Amino acid sequence: MFVVCGEALMDVYSNGATATGVALDARIGGSPFNVAIGLARMERPVCFFSAVSRDFLGERLMQALAAEGVGTSTVARSDSPTTLSMVGLDAKGVPSYAFHGDHGADRQLTMDALGLLPEGIDAIQFGSYATVVEPVASTLRALVEREHARTLIAFDPNVRLNVEPDIARWQAHLAWMLPRTALLKVSDEDLGLLAPQVAPEVFAEHAIAQGVSLVVVTAGSRGSRAWTSQTHAAAAQIPVDVVDTVGAGDTFQAALLTWLSERELLNSAALRALATDELHEALTFAGTAASIVCGRRGADMPRRSELPGA
Repeated sequence: MFVVCGEALMDVYSNGATATGVALDARIGGSPFNVAIGLARMERPVCFFSAVSRDFLGERLMQALAAEGVGTSTVARSDSPTTLSMVGLDAKGVPSYAFHGDHGADRQLTMDALGLLPEGIDAIQFGSYATVVEPVASTLRALVEREHARTLIAFDPNVRLNVEPDIARWQAHLAWMLPRTALLKVSDEDLGLLAPQVAPEVFAEHAIAQGVSLVVVTAGSRGSRAWTSQTHAAAAQIPVDVVDTVGAGDTFQAALLTWLSERELLNSAALRALATDELHEALTFAGTAASIVCGRRGADMPRRSELPGA
C-alpha cells in the first residue's frame, strides 16, 4: 500500500474571453493528488493523506479519488475552502502558477489525523508546498519521523515559491529530509533553486552521503539521470508533441514508484543494489509515462495499459 501525502486543489485554466469576463476551466489537481491518481491508474494500491474541503470543489475532489480507486479513509474533511491554482501556459506549454489558498483546506491537516493511517504501508510519498506550510507541515514531519526507519520514504520537493517565497525554508526542509529519505526525485529547475550552482552529480553525492539510497534528477526534454552509491544511469526523454507539461513530474514519480513496486524493490537496500541497466530501464519507463501526459492537456495521468510490460 502506498500513502501519498499533500495537497488537493483545483487547477484553473483560462478558456478565453467572454462578453463579460473570462471563461474558466477548473480541473482537479495538486502535485500529491496527481501522484495518488497516477499510482491508482498504474494499478497500485494507494490512499491519499490530506485535508479536503467540504465545499463543492472539495466534493468533486473526493469523487475523483473514489472514482479512480484511491483510498479516502485517510482524508480529513475541513470547512476551509479549496485552494485554487491559476495556471498560465507559455507558448511551449510550460505552466506558471498563482495559488489562492492561504487559509485553504489542504493546510489544515493536524496531528490527530495521523490516527487515520492504516497498517501495512509499503511506501510514503511526500512533496510540494504541504511540506513547508503550517499546520500540515508539522503533521507530515511527524509522520516522516515515525515511519522512516521502517517504511520507504519518497520525496519530491516540487518547490512553489509563490506559495512559500522563502527559499531558505525549502532548503532547510530538504536538509532535514535527506537522512530520512530513501528515494529522492528532484527536477533540475528545483535543484537550481535548492542548491544553486551545484552540479547534479555533486548534489547526488551529497544526498547519498546523507543517507538517500536513490537520487533521480529530471530535466524535461533533456531526459533524466539517477545515482546510487554504486552506479549512475541516464535516459533520454521520449519525443512527444507537447500540449502542456502540467503533471509531467508527478507522472514520472508515480511511474518510477510503480516500476519499483512491480519488482518488489521498495526498500533502501534494494535501491542501493540497483544495477546500471535496471536504473536505465526504470528511468525510461518513468520518462515514457511523462511523455504521455505531456501530449494531453492537464495532468491526465496514463494508465498501466499504456506503458511497456502491461
